Amino acid sequence: MSATVLVLVETIGPYLPILEEAGFRLLLATTPEARAEAIAEQGGLIDAVLTRGPLGLTGAEIAALPRLQIITVIGAGYERVDLNAARQRGVVVTNGAGVNAPAVADHAMALLLALVRDIPRADASVRRGEWSKVMRPSVTGKRLGILGLGAVGLAIARRAALGFGMAVGYHNRQARPDVDYPWFEDVRSLAANSDILMIATPGGESTRALVDADVIAALGSDGFVVNVARGSVVDTAALVDALANERLAGAALDVFENEPQVPEALRALPNVVLTPHVAGLSPEAVRATVELVTQNLLAHFSGRPVLTPVPLP
Repeated sequence: MSATVLVLVETIGPYLPILEEAGFRLLLATTPEARAEAIAEQGGLIDAVLTRGPLGLTGAEIAALPRLQIITVIGAGYERVDLNAARQRGVVVTNGAGVNAPAVADHAMALLLALVRDIPRADASVRRGEWSKVMRPSVTGKRLGILGLGAVGLAIARRAALGFGMAVGYHNRQARPDVDYPWFEDVRSLAANSDILMIATPGGESTRALVDADVIAALGSDGFVVNVARGSVVDTAALVDALANERLAGAALDVFENEPQVPEALRALPNVVLTPHVAGLSPEAVRATVELVTQNLLAHFSGRPVLTPVPLP
């Protein structure tokens, strides 16, 4: 396979040989400067782009790549890929839906436990030579509301229900007929019936600020928010205000609106746990994701249907 793939993703370096062994020529551009330079100087050579949701690919960039045939997105989200521009050019778009769900679900539960049991502050206290004990809520038996019961949400639900005896409810646009968890018709009613709101829904305009001040108020002063989806799903200003004024007990966030920038007001709060968008990063998940990208590329350039197509508008 002689196609040239522009690689924009910065976290998959050790697994790039999988693509090279399949015959693809790789052009690495994992910084904004390198990306702009590669597109400007070598755009006429690029047949495919490998990106991720927050990095995306703009309409102007698509227009600057005359040979572009396929955009492969690592992970489920593709919110910053210009799907309209792709459709107009006849460019195929694929994603990695479900491949990293186990890793994301593991991290989500780790964040939940760290937040509710206040592990980071307890650890810091011991490291300072202190021995201060604070009573924290138990996770077992709590009500977990999951916003988005896709592959990730379902993996979280199983861990929570089977591992911790949590009462799981969820909100999707429509109820899933294949699960027994109770469905709530809107996010506010889900929050009002939850102790912890877990966000696992895709990003994009349709879910922007879906968790707003009203939803946070419905969760209440004893409630917790955990977000492993996209920062855009939560109204950050409303979240910070509720946390600072004790109208919400705490939040654990792996994603932010303007990554890698995290608001100082959020970083200064004592009742938050923050990680740098690493939920989907594990050797197993990254390898599986790159293998899926490889299979999608091989299928496309062999004239076969891709395995995980993204519907275009």
